[in-house]
Amino acid sequence: MVVLWALAAAAGQVAPASWQGLVRDARGNHLAGAQVVLRDIESGRAWVALADAHGAFSFRQFPAGNYAVQVRWHDLTASSPEPVRIPPGAHLTSSLQAAETSCELFLQTTEAEAQPQASGGEKLSSRQVSDLPLNKRDFSQLLLLAAGTMTDTNGAASFTQQFAVNGQRGATAVFAMDGVDITDPESGGATFTNFNVDAVQEIESLSGVMPPEFGHGAGGFTNIKTKSGTNRLRGSLFEFVRNSAFDARNFFDRRTMANPGRIPPFVRNEFGFAIGGPFTLPGIYRGRDRTFFFAQYQGFRQVLGTTQVLSVPTQAERQGEDTTAFPGDTLHVPVNPQIAPVLAAYPLPNDSQGPFGARTYATPSKVSTDTDQFSIRIDHRTSDRGRLFARFNFDNVKGPLTNPSQSAINPGFATTFVQNQRNAGLNYTRVVSPQFTSETSLGYIRSTPLFLAHNQTQPGMTFADSLYESFNSASGSVSGFYGNLFQLRQNFTYLRGTHALKWGVEVRVNRDSAIFGMNPNGQYTFGGGVAYAPVEIQSASGQHDIPVGAPLPDTLTALLTATPFAYNTTAALALILFTLQF
Repeated sequence: MVVLWALAAAAGQVAPASWQGLVRDARGNHLAGAQVVLRDIESGRAWVALADAHGAFSFRQFPAGNYAVQVRWHDLTASSPEPVRIPPGAHLTSSLQAAETSCELFLQTTEAEAQPQASGGEKLSSRQVSDLPLNKRDFSQLLLLAAGTMTDTNGAASFTQQFAVNGQRGATAVFAMDGVDITDPESGGATFTNFNVDAVQEIESLSGVMPPEFGHGAGGFTNIKTKSGTNRLRGSLFEFVRNSAFDARNFFDRRTMANPGRIPPFVRNEFGFAIGGPFTLPGIYRGRDRTFFFAQYQGFRQVLGTTQVLSVPTQAERQGEDTTAFPGDTLHVPVNPQIAPVLAAYPLPNDSQGPFGARTYATPSKVSTDTDQFSIRIDHRTSDRGRLFARFNFDNVKGPLTNPSQSAINPGFATTFVQNQRNAGLNYTRVVSPQFTSETSLGYIRSTPLFLAHNQTQPGMTFADSLYESFNSASGSVSGFYGNLFQLRQNFTYLRGTHALKWGVEVRVNRDSAIFGMNPNGQYTFGGGVAYAPVEIQSASGQHDIPVGAPLPDTLTALLTATPFAYNTTAALALILFTLQF
C-alpha cells in the first residue's frame, strides 16, 4: 500500500520549471545586482533572484503557472507588460532586455539562442576589468585573454595598439566605444587605449564568424561600453604607482658605468578620478530619474631608463689619427675645421670592453611619456520610450622618444611622438513598440599621430658602414597624419516570437592628410661609395701616403676631411603633401 500511495502521489505532481538568463538594459549593458522577481498571479507567492556581476540570474525550481515578471535595479522598477506563462517542466534560457523610460523599465523577453553570436572572442564585465591584475591600467591588454588574439608589431611604427586576431592583420581589427568607431582612421589599431578602467561598464570582443551588423573589418570587433550615471552620486580616486624603488635586483643587474645604480631607472604614475550621478543645476534643473552624467580623467607619467651602447670617435681619432685604413700603419689626417665641432660634440668613449672596443660609449637614456585623457557622458530620457546619450573624449599624448640613442648624444636630436585624439558620439534610441526599436547614432574621431624632430636647423650625418652612431640622424624630419572620420548609423530591430530581425545602414566619411618631410635640414652620408681626398694625407710609415684627388681608403678619412659620399634633403613642401578623401 505504501508503494501504491507513492506512485499515485508522483503521478499527481506537476514537474517544476526553471529559468536562467541575463538581465540587460536597452544598450546591452549588464544590470549587475538587479533583483528579478517572479510573482504567481493566482497565489501571490513570489520568488526572487539576484543578478551577479555579469547580469546572470537563475531560478532553480518553481511551479508552473502564470507569472508577473519584475526587475528592480537601483531606484528603477521594471514590470512585464503582460503575464508570462510558464508550462510544467519548462527550462527557460531566455534573457530580459529592459528599455529605460522615465519611471519604469519596459521588459522584452528574447530567447538567448535567437541572439546572433560570434564564433569567438571575450566579454568582460566592469568588475572583471577592475579586478584583473594589470601592470598598467590599459584595458586593451585584456583582449589578449581571448583565444586566437595576439599583439601585432606592425602597429609599433605608428604607436597604435594593433591586435592580430586568428592570424589576420592587426589593421583589420575594429574598435568602438559605445558603438561609435574609435579605430585610428589612418594607421589602424585602437585609440584611447588608456581609457580609465573605472569608467568601463563592459568590454565585448568578437572574432571569427561575426554577426552581420559588424562590418568594416574582418579580423575582430571590440566594443568598450562606458558607464553612465545613476540617481546616486558616486565617484572614485586612484593612484597607481610602479617604480624601480620597489624592484629587486635580478642576476643580470650589475653595476657598470652605464648603470651605476645597478637597477635600471623606472618611474610610472597613473592617477585620476571617476564620478557620476544625476545632472542637476541648483534652482534651475533637477535631473533625478531623467538626466545623468559620468565624467572621468586619467593621467599617465612615465620615465623609462634605457641603456644605450654607441660607437663614438676616440680621442686619437678626433685629432686625425686613423689606424684602421691600413693595419699596422697610421694615417695622419688633417682635420677639416668644419668637422671639428661635430667630432667634439660626440661624448668620449667610457667602456673599452664594450662591443665597439675602444669606441664604446654606454649611458642610460631616459624616455618620458606623458598623457592626459578625459571624457564626459550625458544620458537623458527624452520620453517614456526614448533615450539620448552624448559622450566626448580627448586624449593628449606626448612621448615617448623614438630615437633615445640620438638623445644620448644630444637631447636636441630627439624625435618625439605626439598624438592629440578627439572622439565624440551621439546616440538616440527609441522603443516604438514592444517589438520595434530604432537606434540612430553619430560619431566623430580625430587622430593626429605626429613624429616631430626637435632640432630644425642642424644637418645630420650617417655612416654607411656603421662606423659611428649617426649624428642628428633625424635632421629635422617631420612625418604624421591628420585623420578625421565621420560616422552615421541607423539601425532597426523587430522582434516576433522567438525571431529577431535587424537591419540598418551606415555611412562613413574619412578625410585624411599625410605629411612627410624627410631630412629637411639635409643629411650627409659618409662611406658607401668612393670619395676623393681634398688634401694630402701622410702615413707614419710613408708607404700609404694619399695624394690630393686619390680615392680615400675608408669612412674615417672621409669624415675627418669632411668629404661625404652623398647628400640628400626634401623636395618642396608642395610635392610632399597628400590629401586623401573617401
